[in-house]
Amino acid sequence: MPQNSTQREENFLSEYNINDYDRPSVATDIAAFAIYEKAEECYRKNPELALSVLLIKRGEPPFRDHWALPGGFLEATETVEECAFREILEETGISPVSLMPIGTFSAPERDPRGRIVSLAYTSVLSEGRLAVHGGHDASDASWFDVRLQREENGTYSLLLENGTESLFATLRKTKTVFRKTDFEIISNEGLAFDHAAIIAAALSLLKKEAKYFDILFDFLPEKFTLTSLQRTQEILTGTSLLSANFRRKVSEFVEETDEYTEGAGHRPARLFRKKQFNI
Repeated sequence: MPQNSTQREENFLSEYNINDYDRPSVATDIAAFAIYEKAEECYRKNPELALSVLLIKRGEPPFRDHWALPGGFLEATETVEECAFREILEETGISPVSLMPIGTFSAPERDPRGRIVSLAYTSVLSEGRLAVHGGHDASDASWFDVRLQREENGTYSLLLENGTESLFATLRKTKTVFRKTDFEIISNEGLAFDHAAIIAAALSLLKKEAKYFDILFDFLPEKFTLTSLQRTQEILTGTSLLSANFRRKVSEFVEETDEYTEGAGHRPARLFRKKQFNI
């Protein structure tokens, strides 16, 4: 009597041995960014904005005492997203509202411990640089000002500074598939694993997404000025904008409030908020 599909399925599973195949470990890495205002000596000037990325100092080998992105191994009972949220909370003490996928990093030699595939995410903290602390297997956590710059020879320089330490990497762009841009590390000083390439890919992704406004609101409080919104787009895209053109383009995404900024030295500016659309 011929087997039905259910019987065939049961027979296949009873004979299937997952140990016949290589099983790489799965990990997550999270590039969390924040925009903050640098202190200015002159209170009448608009404060300079800076982009920061959150790093942890590894407390265990490999790369002990090197700076790295928060992250860790997937546990058997959780999803990849749950793993990412858990790891950044355990290692830094912060919990992002949301995570956006960057892509998969799976080069066979990316981790000296063995075959480990990382699913990387990026996050944007609208509150600015929150207080962080090292936890779990991280001995420290710190915000680093970050800059990715294209050089004349076509390579990219990645510079990270936190006031006491500087990290540097040179990278080469290899390909772009859909939204993800891949980078190859040429040289690296101070960053663990392939995290320089993950940070560069995250910055490249944010630069693309920032052109379409929606992600900008994740860097800002609920109510904001149009000037702060414009400056946020400028720092992410690396492009200066004409205020009139920016305000015309963004007008369909924001709405006025009845509130104004407060503080000495500046003319009060109207506060706006993101317009809510019914889907």
